[in-house]
Amino acid sequence: MGELRGSDRALVAEQLGREPTTPFTVVVRCPGGHPLVIRNAPVDASGDPFPTLFWLTCPEAGRAVSRLESEGWIARLGERLETDPAFARAVERAHAAYALERAVGYPGAESYGGVGGTRRALKCLHAHYAHHLAGGQDEVGAWVAEQVEPIHPERLGRVAAMDQGTNSTRLLIAEPDGRGGFEDLGRDMIITRLGQGVDGTGRIAPEAMERTLAVIATFSRRARALHAERIRVGATAAVRDASNRDELERRVRELAGSDLEVVSGEQEAELSFLGATGGLGATGGLEAPAPYLVLDIGGGSTEFVLGAERPTASISTQMGSVRLTERCIRHDPPLAVELDAAREVVQGVLDEVERAVPVGEAATLVAVAGTSTTVQAIALGLDAYDPERIHRTRLTRADAEHVLGSLVAMTTPERAALPVMAPGRADVIAQGALILAEVMHRFGFEEALVSETDILDGLVLEMLGG
Repeated sequence: MGELRGSDRALVAEQLGREPTTPFTVVVRCPGGHPLVIRNAPVDASGDPFPTLFWLTCPEAGRAVSRLESEGWIARLGERLETDPAFARAVERAHAAYALERAVGYPGAESYGGVGGTRRALKCLHAHYAHHLAGGQDEVGAWVAEQVEPIHPERLGRVAAMDQGTNSTRLLIAEPDGRGGFEDLGRDMIITRLGQGVDGTGRIAPEAMERTLAVIATFSRRARALHAERIRVGATAAVRDASNRDELERRVRELAGSDLEVVSGEQEAELSFLGATGGLGATGGLEAPAPYLVLDIGGGSTEFVLGAERPTASISTQMGSVRLTERCIRHDPPLAVELDAAREVVQGVLDEVERAVPVGEAATLVAVAGTSTTVQAIALGLDAYDPERIHRTRLTRADAEHVLGSLVAMTTPERAALPVMAPGRADVIAQGALILAEVMHRFGFEEALVSETDILDGLVLEMLGG
C-alpha cells in the first residue's frame, strides 16, 4: 500500500503544481527521496471515482514519458493491439489486474476500469509506466521503461529485502549512500497473516499461502523495476514453526530469484538490533544511552536483544500479537478473564526472558515494529500514520497503558476505524499493546524509544555490508 511521510504531501503538491484531491501513499521514490509513483485512493475527496490508481508524479519521469507520447507512440501501440493477439492479451491482463488492485479496501471499485481508468486499449503511457514501477505485470509499462530509463543517476548495488512475518509482508528497496548506510527507494507493508492458525495446526493454511505469495510476487516485480540487483526474503516465526514450508520456499525461489531465508530466533534478534540501533549513538540531541534493550513485538514471536555496539544477550520467545490473540481471546472486545489469561501467558514468557537476558543492565528500551509504532501513533493523536513523526520519539509507560485500555475497550471495527491503523492489524493490536505495556511494567521502564527501523533495515544493512 506504500508509505506516507508528513513531508510527502508538500512534495507531491509541488510536483503537481496544486494540492492533491485524493488521499495517497508513496509507492516508490527517486534518489533523493522525492515521490516517483503514488498510489491514489479510488475515490476523491468528493466521493467521485478517481481514474488513476498509480500516478507518475516525478516531473523528470513525466517529461521523459511525454516525449514518447508526443512521438505518437500511443497510436502506434494501439495499432499493435489490432495485429498482435499476444500483446492484446497482455494489455487486457494488465487492465484486469489494475482493476482488482483498485478494489483492495474499496469493494466495487474494480468497475472504475483498468490502467488509467480505461477498460480496453491504451489511454496514457504515464499510467502504464507507473503501474510497472509499482510492481504491476504491465507489458506496456515495461516497454516504456526500456525507452526512458535511467531517468536519474543510479548507484551500483541496489538491493531489496522482504521481511516475511507472521502478520505482515514488508518490503524495503534501497541503494547504498556511500557512507555505510542506504537511501530508501521504497517501503511497503501489507498485512497478509501468513501465520493464521499456525500456532494451532503447525501448518500454513492454503489461503494464507496464496495471499502472501501474491504480495511477494508484486514486491519482487517492483524491486526489479527499480533495478535491484539482489532480492532477499527473510521469514520468521510462522515459517519457522510450519511443517509445510517447502511450497513457500519453492515459490519464493521462482518469484524472487533467491532462496527463502528462514531466519532463526537468534538471527532475528541480531538483525532487529542492527536495524534499530544503527546510528543511534550518533544521533545529535537525542539522549539514548547504551546499553539498549531492543524489543521487537511480532505476530508470532517477540525478540529481546541487549547490547551497546553489538548484541551481547538475546532471546526469541514464542509470544506475539497473533499468537496471543489466537491462544487467549475469544470475544470482541476481549473479556476481563481473557485479558487476565493473556497477561499470565506474557508474564510466564518474561520469566524466561529474565533468565536469558540481564535486562536490568539496559539503560534505554528501544521498541520496534508495527505494534509499538502504532501504539505511539495513537498516543500522539496523529490524524494519519506518519513515520517521520513517530521515528525515535518517546512513548511513556503511562501513555502505553492508556492506549492499551482504549484498545481493549473497542471492537475490531472500532480499532480499524482509527486513522493510524494499518488494514488487517485491528484484531491483534490490543494483544500486541498488552505485551508492550507488560514489558515496560515488569522491567521498570518509564519510557521507550520508538523506532521505525528494525529487522527489515537490518536485512538491508547486512546485504550492503556483505
